[in-house]
Amino acid sequence: MPIPDFAVRSSIARHGRFVAAIVIDSIGTGVFIPLTMLYFLATTSLSLVQVGAALTTAGLLALPAGPLVGGLVDRYGAKPILQVANLAQALGFAGYLVVGQAWQIAVCAWLNSAGRAVFFSCYGVTVTALAAPGQRERWFGLLGSVRNLGYAFGGLLSAIAVSFGTHGVYAGIVVVNALSYVTAFVLMRAVPNVRPEAGQDAAGGWGRVLRDRRYLSVVAHQLCFAVSLFALNVAIPVYAVDVLGLPGWTAGAVFVLNTLMVGFGQGIVVGWLGGRIRSRVLVAGHACFAAGYLLFLAADRVVALTLAVGVVLLGAGSYTFGEILCAPITSTVASESAPDALRGRYLALNQLAVTVAGAVAPAALSGLLSTGAAAIWLTLVGVSILGATLATTIGRVVPAAQSHIGGV
Repeated sequence: MPIPDFAVRSSIARHGRFVAAIVIDSIGTGVFIPLTMLYFLATTSLSLVQVGAALTTAGLLALPAGPLVGGLVDRYGAKPILQVANLAQALGFAGYLVVGQAWQIAVCAWLNSAGRAVFFSCYGVTVTALAAPGQRERWFGLLGSVRNLGYAFGGLLSAIAVSFGTHGVYAGIVVVNALSYVTAFVLMRAVPNVRPEAGQDAAGGWGRVLRDRRYLSVVAHQLCFAVSLFALNVAIPVYAVDVLGLPGWTAGAVFVLNTLMVGFGQGIVVGWLGGRIRSRVLVAGHACFAAGYLLFLAADRVVALTLAVGVVLLGAGSYTFGEILCAPITSTVASESAPDALRGRYLALNQLAVTVAGAVAPAALSGLLSTGAAAIWLTLVGVSILGATLATTIGRVVPAAQSHIGGV
């Protein structure tokens, strides 16, 4: 029987400081990410290539961070690791105020990238501990909505900052970001640190995790889903403006549509889905992704400019509905499929799939896009088909994927 909505909201309200920390993190991220390159170009004498190389190096060096702390989460709980991640990002942003060379940017960016990787490796562990069984899809859905709205608000602030473009404004944003992570550290002090009970079987460590074939199928599904998520930032705007020749505001409209649908609709949709089987919802989500990609491909055949814009926005809507359906269910299945004593390691491996997708997607998707519209969108349709196939597979072999949404 699905849990009533008021019970979920009451549960989330009891942990308001954790939610507040998530909001602060998302606003800070939304402000700085669009300004990252602009900030370093405005405050250092480095070239675009040098800054890009430093940031890429930092991202690659941060890849092992999440898996490395998985064992620490299982031993000490997620809370202290989350707090260390907050402090690392605060230190990274503070360092941005004084960097002047590429290696200095790489070091500070590594602190931020590693901190975010660790944060998201611990995030699912914390939500799973705070949310009762049957409430986790709603928790992930509502927190996803909050994060998305925070990104949007941060993006709005970054647009205002760009309009000024002064060194003082850029520095002010960096200072505020550093302070925001210190604030998040303080707020996290009120979050319970739930650790596995004494006597729970943690034998086997990483070897046990890597031998769990059922969970590896969950991770493979996460990778397919993550590739689709990165298409929004990497491929869709460039395709709409540079390939189709649509007005520049089309790219912004796609982001606004995605943000509003996820921010205001995800929690509602998850509530409507109460009682449905999780794996079947995941299959439907991948079908929505595939439909969106086919609409993007169809836009390449449309001659009328206004109609092409409409087709792209319709495709963006279908794509976003896929995100709404998959995101909270994917997170819940990954969390509940992990044994309590090893959940830190399990979710660190799952988060590594997202990190790898983020590292590979820019080069892979831009390369496909340069080949042609059919190459990128049919490839992504293939990714969606693979994702749906994996969702069907885990629906047969993973108990958490066989469960009903909101059921207890």
